[in-house]
Amino acid sequence: MSESKRKTFTTAKKAKVALEAIRNEKTVNQIAQEHNVHPTQVNLWKKELLERAAELFETKRGPKPVDAQSDPDRLFAKIGQLNMELDWLKKKSGINL
Repeated sequence: MSESKRKTFTTAKKAKVALEAIRNEKTVNQIAQEHNVHPTQVNLWKKELLERAAELFETKRGPKPVDAQSDPDRLFAKIGQLNMELDWLKKKSGINL
């Protein structure tokens, strides 16, 4: 018996299909047939695009503020954790480097 894999679509493809559905130039069935997706999936992508479109304009433009204190502290903590794991693995394997 052959196993069929699910199709995965890129976000760009989903957006393109959803925008076509919003334009109403073609029927949902025509769009679905052109892009090899189920008509229900076209409607779901269209609905999600319409619901989340406002989120694009909620944030102000410009770079996001970076908290200078938390970033280096987090990185140093990660370095310490990795060093401890490396030491433990060396001890367990018996390798002396």
